[in-house]
Amino acid sequence: MKALRFTRRALNAGAVAVAAIAAVGGCAAALADQKVVKIGITLPFTGADAEDANLIKNGAMIAIDEANAAGGVAGYKIVPVVYDDGTATAGQYDPAQSATNAKKLISDPLVVANVGPQMSGSGKAISPILSEADLATITPSSTNPDITDPKFAGQFRPKGKAVYFRTVTTDAFQGPNMANYFKAKLNVKTVYILDDSGAYGVGLANAFENQAKKIGIEVLGHDQLDPKEADYTTALTKIKALHPDALYYGGVAQAGVKLAKQAAETIPTMIKGGGDGVQGGSFLKGGGFPAIEGWYATNAGPHLTESPAAANFVKTFQDKYHMTPDDYSITAYDGAKVILAAIAEVAKSGKEMNRSNVRDAIQSSKVETLQGTVSFDQNGDILDRTVSVFQYRHDDKYPADDIMHQLKYLEAAPQS
Repeated sequence: MKALRFTRRALNAGAVAVAAIAAVGGCAAALADQKVVKIGITLPFTGADAEDANLIKNGAMIAIDEANAAGGVAGYKIVPVVYDDGTATAGQYDPAQSATNAKKLISDPLVVANVGPQMSGSGKAISPILSEADLATITPSSTNPDITDPKFAGQFRPKGKAVYFRTVTTDAFQGPNMANYFKAKLNVKTVYILDDSGAYGVGLANAFENQAKKIGIEVLGHDQLDPKEADYTTALTKIKALHPDALYYGGVAQAGVKLAKQAAETIPTMIKGGGDGVQGGSFLKGGGFPAIEGWYATNAGPHLTESPAAANFVKTFQDKYHMTPDDYSITAYDGAKVILAAIAEVAKSGKEMNRSNVRDAIQSSKVETLQGTVSFDQNGDILDRTVSVFQYRHDDKYPADDIMHQLKYLEAAPQS
């Protein structure tokens, strides 16, 4: 718990970068004469989602540390370049800062790929910038489908080739599959929907709503919350008066934490759920028990932290960082492993080690990871469409902020 409390301290980009590079410093002498390639890590370390950002960063760093401890990749030392795309002004991820960071990555020719972003709003801001430079990024957590939808290729990948790859599926599956779960498993007949007005939240909530209507769940209303507002009583009082079976929230922790606390007072017995924006340490620690007790949440991928294949990773993570990983720590680890495999492939081929060749190697990769074989379609989306369902249930045998034990895995959501 002590280490987890530490991660709530404000982090600036320089401090994060120093910490990340220091993590590989132990092998610096052995690798001093090697050639260098750099991998970006861009996440919101400032604001409401900092807890989850650190879990993601640490997962990616384990992959980089393992590679350097083994002597590097095909003669190359791997150096992480870490940028914070959250700002105090936004109170969470900031698309403008994300764009600035993407330009910084591009300005360094040694940066051949990136892990991130965490949020889809940042993804929409950086994808066209990365496309112009042919710099691939692998997101372990952003799920808005527009970024990789060929209908929007002119907007998000103007040079044509996919640059935005995912080790999770999109909200085209996460939202509808949770609607299926609400009906098939929770017997929900009526629902009220809220979103936080962000790119991720709106897209997820709309996808849930469309599927809910399609399968016969009556949608009694859909409102947007301002994540900077403090009081959602008006919306919750309206919802209470309509008596829906359930509330569904599309959004991330900044609004979600306040919503959970106020909903616990206004609609305490109503079924409440959301997407992966409420599945993680930021929502757990920010909302806390008893406010979040009973909330359902989804992951845009298979549940991994309790998999036997991930046991060594979980132990390494806990020993190294004194905190418990979540599933997106593993999808970040897997994303970094895909990038490392691409670097190895380019070196083996004898081609120039540059971001265009690394991008091409990522596009065609089939890499064995902790979640199985990771490969992508022509748009950069992972081929696996699994969506996992969880519920917050307080277990007093473990620390209240232990995400592995306070968020119980239930099952995979029914696919459409």
